[in-house]
Amino acid sequence: MSAAAPLVRAPVACIGETMAALVPDPAAPLEGAGQLGVRIAGAESNVAVYLADHGVSARWVSALGDDPFGRRIRGEVAAAGVDVSGVLTDPHRPTGLLVKDPGPQGTRVHYYRRGSAASALAADVLEQEAVRTAGLVHLTGVTPALSASCRDLLGTLMEPPPVERPRPVSFDVNHRAALWSAGTAPRVLLALAGRADIVFVGLDEAQDLWGEELKDAADVRELLPGPRVLVVKDGGTDATAFDPTGVHRVAARRVDVVEPVGAGDAFAAGFLAGLLRGEDSVRALRLGHLTAGAALRVTGDHGPLPSPGRIAELLDAAPEVWSQDG
Repeated sequence: MSAAAPLVRAPVACIGETMAALVPDPAAPLEGAGQLGVRIAGAESNVAVYLADHGVSARWVSALGDDPFGRRIRGEVAAAGVDVSGVLTDPHRPTGLLVKDPGPQGTRVHYYRRGSAASALAADVLEQEAVRTAGLVHLTGVTPALSASCRDLLGTLMEPPPVERPRPVSFDVNHRAALWSAGTAPRVLLALAGRADIVFVGLDEAQDLWGEELKDAADVRELLPGPRVLVVKDGGTDATAFDPTGVHRVAARRVDVVEPVGAGDAFAAGFLAGLLRGEDSVRALRLGHLTAGAALRVTGDHGPLPSPGRIAELLDAAPEVWSQDG
């Protein structure tokens, strides 16, 4: 079991890269697209934005180039209510870029992030006030894939026991195969997940990384006994949380999906927001599903949450009401 201070309602520092995203507008295969819209894309800033939507004090910590994309990203994240004082400006490296290519079989993503400002993040970022004074630090498996210094950042933050951490660490496995050299991701991500205090992983993701013999959430828990809280998501079916009080499963509400991008980040933010305001794991799972639903209903990474009244109603709903189509 990881050694860390208990979870408290204090600012959450989300550390990781956010890129400019060029998207055909209207949606069409990139090769024949007439024009591209500019958006922003980053797992950790997505989590920070949804935390802010839930009234949680959130900080995004990263690095951007001294360029128009970097200034746009900083401005948009700040406008969403996130503290960006921990975002560095690198005068020598560019802001990362991705380009989406929608097609009949789904959307392909082309990355242009090698040598980006955020890829140069290193363990010294942990000395920033935005991180040192946080009550929780959230990271994803994207960051250690970016560079050796980024991997060292996570390794330093999540040193194995008996090191006593000043604050708990939340880690979303968030495996992006295209970012890793062959055979590297399973070992690195398993080690990092095993050291975190709160872990999010998809069942299919765990199977891809660590073997098809992982048939269900219980098998994943057996593989990852260390985290204080482990959340295993099974697509649009359900999510299961393992915590010190037991095992808790909550079915997902049916959503008419427009685009799945960003739903995992939204789920993590909702679940964390629930824990931070003192909810039990069942209610936190419900809040995760509701937040993910907001992302699933839009073409971008961020969609509007249900009203506070509707959220309260669904958190209190009887199981048979919760399971009705959303």
